[in-house]
Amino acid sequence: MPFARINEITTWYQESGSGPALPVVFANSLGTDHRIWAGVTNRLSATRRFVVYDKRGHGMSDLSPQPYAISDLAADLLALADHCGIERFVICGVSVGGMVALASAAAQPERIAGLVLCDTAPRIGTPDMWNIRISQVRNDGLSGIADSVMERWFSPGFRATRQDELAGWRNLLLRTPAQGYTETCAAIRDADLSAQAQAIAVPTLVVAGADDLSTPPDLVRALADQVSGAQFALIEGVGHIPSIEQPDILADLLGEFLETMPHE
Repeated sequence: MPFARINEITTWYQESGSGPALPVVFANSLGTDHRIWAGVTNRLSATRRFVVYDKRGHGMSDLSPQPYAISDLAADLLALADHCGIERFVICGVSVGGMVALASAAAQPERIAGLVLCDTAPRIGTPDMWNIRISQVRNDGLSGIADSVMERWFSPGFRATRQDELAGWRNLLLRTPAQGYTETCAAIRDADLSAQAQAIAVPTLVVAGADDLSTPPDLVRALADQVSGAQFALIEGVGHIPSIEQPDILADLLGEFLETMPHE
């Protein structure tokens, strides 16, 4: 399995595909890992290069020895692109992964050719909300919040009709290290990327799930309004992670968007 030492963090990553088109790096959400993207990358052309990875504190990547900010997670993504020999690329991020995408584009705008921002916003939640969640996880573990998180991640239809999948994704959340989860909560709590969003000057697609309770559609649409020239797409019957609930639809949206991008 591929691992790399990225900013002193052992990081799991995987590359797939090849070709002259701009590569895409995928950034996952809080409490998940690279597997949320499989349904999308498997449906897209093999002539394009993709990179998925587990951010620090998630999946098979190391915990961080100290607290970190969204800017540190962006530095990890950019350093991983360096490790993979990728100079210019598109970022597709969901939730905190979308915040990481915004911060990456602000840090090294010359390298980012486009952004796909799924169910995210420059500022998510309130400090009090995140402090309560951090306290809950520290006191009771992730099992204490798992059911409420599933309600935020997935639409009512998914929870009612795809219960085996729901149980599997709940397991993924429960197996996330509590420290990795709470440190990322703190990074989201302390972030406001409004200025970075308003400065974006590359093609951008913003995607919202109509049933998302974590970043409701109006919040995500407001992000699209802040980014000059951004496209906005609403996926009906989907919660916070469209790559799980409707990978075909997200793959089509992503594929159409990427077709408008120039080659390297």
